[in-house]
Amino acid sequence: MNPIEALLQWDFTFNGVLIKAVLHHNTFKKRFDMKMLSIVLFIITATACNQAPGQVENAADNKTPVEVAATENGMEKAYFASGCFWCVEEIYESVQGVQEAISGYSGGTTENPTYEESNTGTTGHAEANEIIYDPEIVSFETLVDVYFASQNIEQVNGQGPDRGSQYRSIIFYQNKEQKSIIENKIAALEEQGYDVAAEVKPFEKFWLAEDYHQDYAQLHPENSYIQNVSIPRWKRFAAKMPEVIKKGVSH
Repeated sequence: MNPIEALLQWDFTFNGVLIKAVLHHNTFKKRFDMKMLSIVLFIITATACNQAPGQVENAADNKTPVEVAATENGMEKAYFASGCFWCVEEIYESVQGVQEAISGYSGGTTENPTYEESNTGTTGHAEANEIIYDPEIVSFETLVDVYFASQNIEQVNGQGPDRGSQYRSIIFYQNKEQKSIIENKIAALEEQGYDVAAEVKPFEKFWLAEDYHQDYAQLHPENSYIQNVSIPRWKRFAAKMPEVIKKGVSH
């Protein structure tokens, strides 16, 4: 073969797709064959655009989760996002074995998010709750049951009247066992015909919300939102799982 007409060929992969690139030998030391380079770039772009939905996001979600140590008195912590944290706080604090539910933000990348920043929907965070519970009384599996029993399972980016990515549903796992529990629950719901909207993400960090958000439903029972949204939501949950409600708690 004439060296001037010889071709240099090599293979590489992008997202599992084999790509062949070719350069003219007599231009190898000077410049790329722009036509071939354009073809290669087109293939790369097309391959990226044709990824399965959520593939890029899932790569980030495959991070190693942060496992939170139990407290000195043996309490463990779980993290859930399910719409307005005022509602979720009241729901979980009514569950036997739950010591406290704390309102905050999780699931995004912005550090030290504020309520005002979260409401823009640009922080990546969702309103979330830290659930402090006694594993001798209530299991993580039961907490996941409470999660799904207390929400609109299929509502995307919100719960009830609260709409936006800051109100999306996320269940955070801290280890493989928790992830397996969550995935099994979702699979069972899907078998029942539900299109589960909740994201499943490795836990990374929980940012505490402002003081005025803590115990909001308890401190402001006459607030119109509490009366018209939080309390009806709690009642729907309590009707589904009356066996887990603490004695004396009602609306």
